[in-house]
Amino acid sequence: MTPPEPFPSAPISRRAALAGGLAAGACTMGPTLRAAAGNSAAQSPKAESPFVIGLNTSTIRGQKLGIVKEIEIAAEAGFQGMEPWMDELKRYESEGGSLADLGKRFRDAGIRVESAIDFFEWVVDDDARRRKGLEDARRSMDILRKVGGTRIASPPSGATDAALPPLKVAERYRALLEIGDQFGVVPQAEVWGFSKTLSRLGEAAEVAIEAGHPKACILPDVFHLFKGGSSLAGIRLLSPESIHVFHVNDYPASPPRQKLNDGDRIFPGDGVAPYGTLLRDLRAGGFRVMLSLELFNRELWKQDPHVVARTGVQKLKELIRASES
Repeated sequence: MTPPEPFPSAPISRRAALAGGLAAGACTMGPTLRAAAGNSAAQSPKAESPFVIGLNTSTIRGQKLGIVKEIEIAAEAGFQGMEPWMDELKRYESEGGSLADLGKRFRDAGIRVESAIDFFEWVVDDDARRRKGLEDARRSMDILRKVGGTRIASPPSGATDAALPPLKVAERYRALLEIGDQFGVVPQAEVWGFSKTLSRLGEAAEVAIEAGHPKACILPDVFHLFKGGSSLAGIRLLSPESIHVFHVNDYPASPPRQKLNDGDRIFPGDGVAPYGTLLRDLRAGGFRVMLSLELFNRELWKQDPHVVARTGVQKLKELIRASES
C-alpha cells in the first residue's frame, strides 16, 4: 500500500522555512501523528501535547526479538510510533514474511512507522559506492513504503573520516530526495556527532537549505548534537517544517564529551541533557515531532524488553509533563 503523502509542498522558500524561524506553522506530519499531537493553534490551553512518543528499535535491539515481537512490546508499553531498523524489515521479508501483513500489524497496533534506520552510502565521494548506495536506498524505500513508512534516516555513512563540502553534500542529498519522491518516502539528513560530515546542527541545516527541495529536513539526536558540539539552543532558529523526528536519549556528566560513545546513552532525564529547555523550545516554536527513543545501552539489552519499553514511555511522559509548566 502506498502511504499518504507525508509532506505537502512548502509555500515558502526552503531557506526561509528552515532558517528564518518562520512559524508558518504548518505541521507537515502524517494524518495519524497530526491527530495524535493536535494540529490547531486555536485549541484551548488544555490542547494535546505536540509530542508523540516513538520507539527506535535499537533500544531493545540486543534482545534479538524480531520486528513482530517488537511491535507487540511497543504497543503494550504505549508507544504511538516506531522507527524500525531496515535490516529487521529485510530479514522479516527474507524469511517469507509478507510486508503487507507487517504493515497491517503496525496499523492494528495503533503504531505509525514515522521513520526507519538505514546506512546506505548516498554521500560518499567514490562514484561506484555512491551508485550502489542509491540503489540500496531505493530498495529500502520500497520496503518501507510497503509497510506504511514515510521517512528514513540518512546519516553520512561511509563519509565520516573526512569533511565533505556542504554544497556537494547538499547536491547529493537532493538526488536522494528525488529518489524518495518516487516512493513517497522522505530521507532525513541525519546529524552524526562523531562524523566529520554532517556532525553539527548548523551543517545539517545548510545542507537541507541548499538542497533546494521542498521536502528537505533534518534528523537531530540529543546525544549526537552534544557529541558534535552543537548547542540545543540552535533548535530555536529552525521552523517546524525542518524537523519531524527527533532522536531522544541522554548522556552522563562523565566521561567528557570527546570520550562518550553510543553505549553511554541512557534514558532521557537520567543524565544532564537540558530537556526542559529543549522541549519548551520545540513547543514554543510550533514543532510537532515524534520523540524517538534511541538507546544502545548494553545493560538495557540484558533486561526484560517489556520493562525497558515501559520505562522509556514513563521517562518521556514525565519530561513532557514537566515541559508544560
